Amino acid sequence: MAWNEPGGGNQHDPWSGGGRRGGNEGGGNGGGGGNRGGNQGPPDLEEALKKFQDKLNSMLGGRGGKSGGGKGGKGGGGKPRNIFALPGLLIVVALAIWAATGFYLVDQSERGVVLRFGKFQEVVSPGLHWNPPLIDDVRMVNVTRVRSLTQTQAMLTRDENIVEVEISAQYQVADPRDFVLNVRNPQLSIENALDSALRHVVGGTDMIEILTSGREILGSSVRSRLQSYLDSYGTGISLQTINIESTSAPGPVIDAFDDVIRAREDRQRTINQGMAYANAIIPAAQGQAQRLVEQGQGYRESVVAEARGQANRFSALLTQYQNSPAIMRERLYLDTISEVFGSTPMVLVDVGDDSPLMYLPLDQMGKGAGGSSSDARLGDQGELDPRVLERLRSGQTTSSSNTGGIRREGR
Repeated sequence: MAWNEPGGGNQHDPWSGGGRRGGNEGGGNGGGGGNRGGNQGPPDLEEALKKFQDKLNSMLGGRGGKSGGGKGGKGGGGKPRNIFALPGLLIVVALAIWAATGFYLVDQSERGVVLRFGKFQEVVSPGLHWNPPLIDDVRMVNVTRVRSLTQTQAMLTRDENIVEVEISAQYQVADPRDFVLNVRNPQLSIENALDSALRHVVGGTDMIEILTSGREILGSSVRSRLQSYLDSYGTGISLQTINIESTSAPGPVIDAFDDVIRAREDRQRTINQGMAYANAIIPAAQGQAQRLVEQGQGYRESVVAEARGQANRFSALLTQYQNSPAIMRERLYLDTISEVFGSTPMVLVDVGDDSPLMYLPLDQMGKGAGGSSSDARLGDQGELDPRVLERLRSGQTTSSSNTGGIRREGR
């Protein structure tokens, strides 16, 4: 017979073990014991939920659930309910959640700025930390990331020209406390400071320097001035680099400025070529001038020495002349004649009436054995041709009649 058949003897479900009905009919306490004694199957889910509810009610001070049968008498008397139990439990749970949310992790590249009720407390290093939530406010700041900023501005130069400058800046956070607390918007602050520093430096520089060779000086000047501004503001920012990306004239006049720049470059190239030529010519001219000066000094010394030698010789001759004037006059005459005739090719000979004329070609002896036209005038024995001899005699007679005689030198 089935367990739930009407009118049957088996009125027990297969999970209750046959003790549930008897327990319900026997009263509150007895039913509970019979149920525990005869239950051999798996627990009833509904009964487990009821037990948990009864325990929760007992903890909160309410009445316990019915432990007897549905139609039997009520269970044991209930305890007075504690009105502070539920709020206390809620407070404990809230405190646990609040304490759990206070843990946070600071990355290696970050620093944490702790504010307690809005006032600076400390700067925490990387690692796991705990701060009371809703009391402390922790703001994370990345101190290793390099931030960048780029601006393009048109501004007035010292010579009242307009130039467009594109500049970029790279910076890092050096002091997290100042970066968080001293400036409300650090990005906007560094933009304004960069614009101010750039305008100040460009306003004190000529346009041609900005467009050509003054870009490096412009970048270094802007960097030093911008860093001084940031330090005075207390931003906690440290500049890494300042780069002048481009400098150009305004669009409508850029072609004219390009022509001016090319003309200046040509001028500088011409100057460099002139300097190179001067560097090559000047040393050579200086060397030649020095050589001429040294030659002049040598000539002066030689002339002075020769003049002094002649003066000394004249003094020595004067002494000898005073001792024997006739001999010195004869000696001076012979020396003079020898010096005069030594530089001329003419030859003076003493020709007799019947004696043969011997001619020695002294002017041709130093020219070697080569043939000469004068050799045709010599005979086989080294004598002159008769025609030459006749010419010499006629020339001698003519010269004797004109000068009144010639001194014959046969010495």
